[in-house]
Amino acid sequence: MPAPLLHIETTPDLPASAEVVVIGGGVVGTFTAYYLARRGVSVALVEKGRIGAEQSSRNWGWCRQQNRDARELPMATKSLDLWDRLKAEIGEDPGFRRCGLLYLSNDEAEIERWAKWRDFAAGEGVITHVLSAAEAREHGKATGRDWKGGVFSPTDGIADTSRAVPVAALGVMKAGGTVHQFCAARGLELEGGRVCGVVTEKGTIRTRKVVMAGGAWASSFVRQLGIRFPQSAVRQSIMAVGPNVAGLPDAVYTAGVSLTRRGESGGYNLAISGRARVDPTPQQILFAREFVPMFARRWRFLAPGGTQGWRSGHEGVKKWRLDQPTPMERMRILDPRPDAKLVAETRRRALDMFPALRGTAMTASWAGYVDSTPDGVPGIGEVTGVPGLVLAAGFSGHGFGIGPGAGHLIADIVSGADPIVDPKPYHPDRFGSSAWGKVAEF
Repeated sequence: MPAPLLHIETTPDLPASAEVVVIGGGVVGTFTAYYLARRGVSVALVEKGRIGAEQSSRNWGWCRQQNRDARELPMATKSLDLWDRLKAEIGEDPGFRRCGLLYLSNDEAEIERWAKWRDFAAGEGVITHVLSAAEAREHGKATGRDWKGGVFSPTDGIADTSRAVPVAALGVMKAGGTVHQFCAARGLELEGGRVCGVVTEKGTIRTRKVVMAGGAWASSFVRQLGIRFPQSAVRQSIMAVGPNVAGLPDAVYTAGVSLTRRGESGGYNLAISGRARVDPTPQQILFAREFVPMFARRWRFLAPGGTQGWRSGHEGVKKWRLDQPTPMERMRILDPRPDAKLVAETRRRALDMFPALRGTAMTASWAGYVDSTPDGVPGIGEVTGVPGLVLAAGFSGHGFGIGPGAGHLIADIVSGADPIVDPKPYHPDRFGSSAWGKVAEF
């Protein structure tokens, strides 16, 4: 079954024009529209399916600074402050709380890497505690095991993946923006090489500024304009167990299995970090060379997949017409089948790791396509050669936690405001100058 998701009612009528059109109702696109609307900008958010229905509701829900790549850490820190404010700003609860994130390990090399990250992060004002064996055993007492060490980041937290993005969309409308579900953007109209409109299945919106935040669909969309954006997705699977389990932490990582408490339901999501299936697609073949360093770093966690990625159409390479249905309309919501073997292995490891889960029933399992760039850092910035088009995609499994900061930064870029963080490390032009950049370590 699909991941749990709050369904909301959105704006019924498409506007004839808007100052900014945001394409993609995931966490990044929705927060971009939110921060634009709060500034009084006329913004329309268009989504081919439901708000938050793809990877934005299918992830762990971690909002972390801990173990962030140095390029993403400033955005992660800003995002936590923004998460803190959302409930009061919108009047609805996105389910965010700073419960702290716990990492446990028996791998001395892994613990040493975490300690080095702690030393680096201390210079950035981030608090994290490296745990001794005794401290790790106490923090991880729900496992009933001894641990060589770990880390605990007390100011990090989690948000409810079933609510956070729909709640942000409610905030867009409350602030005066419009939100349109089941309204696929087919392409852009240009005038003198500059953006002048967005063609949707329900009509054209006149605009001079567009944000493409289409997640796993972004590369195939911008390819229609002759833009080469290297992007590739893998299929990750998660399972959920029922509520009323006492004595478990809110969020804990181990190499064997990781656990996260789910929002108001009180149940838990379980996953094996990094494990994924690679479903071949035309786009993966096209960008294979760019992803060699990423694959070299992550290949131990990846396994061959099947044909569903090819059939889904999100990583196609063909051109489409704007007056006919596009692949986005044929596949409204990417809802791939979870990896049954991985789900079974996740459950086995979880029952072994957390005795309190024994006797609980699996309530659901689902999968999602996690889109990545060659270096594991998102591409954010105005596209060279197409004035008015800002790309915001390739968040590489990190988008949910840094979604508010990313949305704020993109709103800054679009509106000409001082950026909340330095935008230079994210600009997509970097993929044109070097195929093999530094791959994110975390």
